[in-house]
Amino acid sequence: LRLLKRYGVTSIELGAQSTDPEVLVKNRRGHSREDIFNASRLIKNQGFSLGLQMMTGLLGDTYEKSLQTCEDIISLKPDTVRIYPTITLAGTYLGECYKAGEYEPQSLDEAVSLCGRLLKRFYDNSISVIRLGLHSGGNVEEGYLAGPYHPAFGEMCQSAVYYENAVALLKTLDAHNKNVTLYVNPSEISKMTGQKGANKEKLRSMGYNVVIKGDSTLDKLRIKAEINER
Repeated sequence: LRLLKRYGVTSIELGAQSTDPEVLVKNRRGHSREDIFNASRLIKNQGFSLGLQMMTGLLGDTYEKSLQTCEDIISLKPDTVRIYPTITLAGTYLGECYKAGEYEPQSLDEAVSLCGRLLKRFYDNSISVIRLGLHSGGNVEEGYLAGPYHPAFGEMCQSAVYYENAVALLKTLDAHNKNVTLYVNPSEISKMTGQKGANKEKLRSMGYNVVIKGDSTLDKLRIKAEINER
């Protein structure tokens, strides 16, 4: 850390991946839960900006373990977080476990649901998620064996959060069978609407007649509703 500071480094990211001891061992990460906490504290104490990366769906991981990793990361107060669902690639240890039937990757729906929940927890704790899902390219498509890979994964997770937030808000307003305008940040309208209008259609099927509009005063993942009386 002293050397990095001398060379002008200001930000450090750690590939924590999981804070569960069993998951770290099974995936041969080479570090312990305690290492993550100790290194994070040292980085922050030396005045660096701290970034932490986590992965969901690793060998031996569970929904609950990923949620605990999220809470542990929140407790470390990083400046940024990256969330990656585990993708199984050819030529890797995990790939061999998958072929041998020893590892079952997350489905896309499972990963979107979980990562959407993680995204909301980090956002609610004022921690910036700067990446959600893998970039396309980088040999991912060529080496892909299994797992929840999708080029629009991040947007799918954000859309899932918007949908859940909208349902909760509409229920509190007793907006069933009423015409409602949902307001989100203008840059987030497509995410509120969902891919091919999926969120809007699901809300309509539940009896909510919604129109989605922009409001530049709203932060990301925030929704405001207005019931339109005829």
